[in-house]
Amino acid sequence: MTTRSPIWHPFTQHAVMPEMTKITGGSGAYLTKADGAKMLDAISSWWVVTHGHCHPHVIGTIKEQAEKLDQVIFAGHTHDPAERLARQLLEVTPDGLDYVFFSDSGSTAVEVALKMALGYWHHVGERRQRIVVMEHSYHGDTIGTMSVGERGVFNQPYNPLLFDVAKVPFPVKAQEQVMLDALDKLCAQGDVAAFIVEPLVLGAGGMLMYTAETLRAMHEICKKHGVLFIADEVMTGWGRTGKMFACEHAQVTPDIACYSKGLTGGSLPLAVTMCSGAIYDAHYSTDRSKTFFHSSSYTANPIACAAAVANLEIWESEPVYERIERLAAMQSAGLARFESDERFTNLRQRGTIAAMDIQVKDHGYLSDVGPRLYAFFQSKNLLLRPLGNTLYAMPPYCTSQGDIDNIYNAIAEGADELL
Repeated sequence: MTTRSPIWHPFTQHAVMPEMTKITGGSGAYLTKADGAKMLDAISSWWVVTHGHCHPHVIGTIKEQAEKLDQVIFAGHTHDPAERLARQLLEVTPDGLDYVFFSDSGSTAVEVALKMALGYWHHVGERRQRIVVMEHSYHGDTIGTMSVGERGVFNQPYNPLLFDVAKVPFPVKAQEQVMLDALDKLCAQGDVAAFIVEPLVLGAGGMLMYTAETLRAMHEICKKHGVLFIADEVMTGWGRTGKMFACEHAQVTPDIACYSKGLTGGSLPLAVTMCSGAIYDAHYSTDRSKTFFHSSSYTANPIACAAAVANLEIWESEPVYERIERLAAMQSAGLARFESDERFTNLRQRGTIAAMDIQVKDHGYLSDVGPRLYAFFQSKNLLLRPLGNTLYAMPPYCTSQGDIDNIYNAIAEGADELL
């Protein structure tokens, strides 16, 4: 019998990374390795953990709910955790998002959004089937979400399955008007159903950032031409950008919004797609063919919904915004030490998210420096996972000054050893 694990890990090339780091526990900003060592989770375990691992209120609520109701089909049924969560979400999300559709992950939340948008135009009798996307975007790994994301190494083998979209350039600093003009031109053609965008920060595309003014201008263009505006806040939601949701910086309400990751505080998988009343009403009919045909077996799982309710209660009962403000200030100070270091470029920050690019010849996601730095950080008991030659830190809100010092000291040391 082979001793090698039969598990196929995500975004992992096992030929060059044969061994996985085994984790046995987690608390606050730290994970516990099998050897007992503590590892600082500087990327919130793929951007999901907000208040820290195993927050007592979330874990206690999960235990309590698991003893009451574990699962029930959500078609034709409902339960208190889902009802409570839906009403809480209406309280904290931008005004005008009136309905909540549950799913399981960021990818499925975006799939739901795309189907909502196309279903809306179909049911109102207007032929709009074109989706507009932004260059360098990433919206997930299902067929629909790959279709609206950047084409490249992530999805090249699956190109025959992907549907065509229209693309606008990323709003490079001081050249934002180029993107806005392109968006306006596309929307003016009259066949665009929706524009989907990651507000303010493009995550897997390299932590690229743009201004709130640009986001507001994009929303205004869509509104002018009657194009549905989809905000993919799977990563940017739940305080990462300094406000609860990135769209708040631009004071815009999307027609459709996708939320996941931090929705349960990072404890359990859950996602929601929220929409305006107009989109819901277009599907509301005694004609059953207008039903919104989407679901998954675990839609609105009661335990996951209870965890999300507990997460929102933490936002109400604990000084979360103060922690976010303090973390953002610490991140800013950490970045500042590299301003004159010529090995790094494009230092940038939005709220609790900080990023910079390493000056190497082979830039991009497959840059050789990424895996080498990842291995170095692992040896320092630090979970930092570079996006190619892009280094970023997105730790939980409970992260201390000492933790931040460890992150940026390791970056400096890694640069000295590997660059």
